[in-house]
Amino acid sequence: MKFPIRYEHFEAIEKRAWLLGVLTAVMISIGGLAEITPLFIEANKVQPSEGLKPYSPLRLAGRDVYVREGCYLCHSQMIRHQRFETQRYGEFSAASDSVYDRPFQWGSKRTGPDLARVGGKYSDEWQHRHLENPQQLVPESNMPPYPWLTKKKISGADIQARMRVLRILGDPYSEADIESALAAVDGKTEMDALVAYLQGLGIDNVLPKAKQ
Repeated sequence: MKFPIRYEHFEAIEKRAWLLGVLTAVMISIGGLAEITPLFIEANKVQPSEGLKPYSPLRLAGRDVYVREGCYLCHSQMIRHQRFETQRYGEFSAASDSVYDRPFQWGSKRTGPDLARVGGKYSDEWQHRHLENPQQLVPESNMPPYPWLTKKKISGADIQARMRVLRILGDPYSEADIESALAAVDGKTEMDALVAYLQGLGIDNVLPKAKQ
């Protein structure tokens, strides 16, 4: 038996603002859950790339400096599938590369080159000099200098606290890893940490070559 829907039914809702608001919120919530829930489920299925390890204490500190200084605003870490991208930057990026990034640094802005596979492309000394004074090495660069990074030391206690939080979130840090963080960053500057972070990009997360 079909239930006839009459205009009076809608009129009863339209004349009661509170009821209209409640029903609208319910429908938006249902629609939102239908779109968001599958994304959360798929995100939890992503596994680290082969050989990918959580950040070392020094690289973890460098990643925080990278985010704090807004490097992601000019540099992406996402190599697309197009041939001209992979020929210039290397293997294309995958979600499994960024399992230990919170938030991931893929981005879309490229005022400067993509950094997803920049590790090892330049020496540590070059990276230091470039960050201190970019125009000294690349005269046409519009990148700002970051000389203050050479003056501020890394706090081992802060890095240990971050590692403990990341372990709760799923990063496989052992207690020994956390304890060793103090010695790993002792005497290191934020510049050292940022260079270590950059030098690991594409080194610790290279995708395995496809089988022929």
